[in-house]
Amino acid sequence: MKQFFLFLLAFCEDSAFAQSPFDSTIYGRNEEAGKWADVRGVKMYYETYGQGETLLIIHGNGGSINNFLYQIPYFEKNYKMIIADSRGHGKTLDKGDSLTYEMMADDYAALLDLLKIDSANVIGWSDGGINGLLLAMRHPGKVKKLAVTGANLSPDTAAVHPFAFNWAQNYNKNLAKQAQNDTVKAMRKQARLLSFEPHINPTDLKSIKCPTLVISGDQEVILAKHTLFIAQNIPKANLWIVPNSGHSVPITYKDEFNVRVDRFFKTPYKKIGAFGLFE
Repeated sequence: MKQFFLFLLAFCEDSAFAQSPFDSTIYGRNEEAGKWADVRGVKMYYETYGQGETLLIIHGNGGSINNFLYQIPYFEKNYKMIIADSRGHGKTLDKGDSLTYEMMADDYAALLDLLKIDSANVIGWSDGGINGLLLAMRHPGKVKKLAVTGANLSPDTAAVHPFAFNWAQNYNKNLAKQAQNDTVKAMRKQARLLSFEPHINPTDLKSIKCPTLVISGDQEVILAKHTLFIAQNIPKANLWIVPNSGHSVPITYKDEFNVRVDRFFKTPYKKIGAFGLFE
């Protein structure tokens, strides 16, 4: 239960810039790696690392580039990494009234187009996993292979632990009572995603053509049956359930996460086991 509450805290708080445990690089404000792109009406901030096959990494709700401080040093050795602050997150400011997962997924497709990248391997964590699924549905040619962790298709208790669902509703109500400065307005847009989205038609999962690794901790805030349902409805999906872990697999099991996702990207896809369990 303690891990669950820590997840909720991390889910809503404004992320502080994180320093790489390996050197003095501060991801998310690295001037050497940072660039700006005009993407669909916003100035999108992104950083690039490494050389090789393209790897796009997408952060979750309330997060930013620095959430992947344990992934960047590992994957930059063999990939050209592209990591952006999503619309309405981090340095990518958005003054519009609405924010949807579809908007963000289309932003990432437009960013790849702008960078003249035909397709990329994609990692998505939490809301980033939702964006990854939508990217593969709406722009199938852009995603070579996909790894998602902590993703859901709906915001209700069919997908999410009831306590988390109620917490998100109350969080929205509390934000509405606060003075509506720019920071609170941005937080409200992010919070509305938690309470009211996504609404992905399960049958649309079958349109995902790329090999997909669906990841979940066995103590995940997303219900286990929902994660299994996602994996079962993507034609070329493997499922990896991480024992003794919650929503933060890329941090709590960073080494195993990096190695297994890397292996998934590098090896030809094959269905494994009755439920596609990935070892």
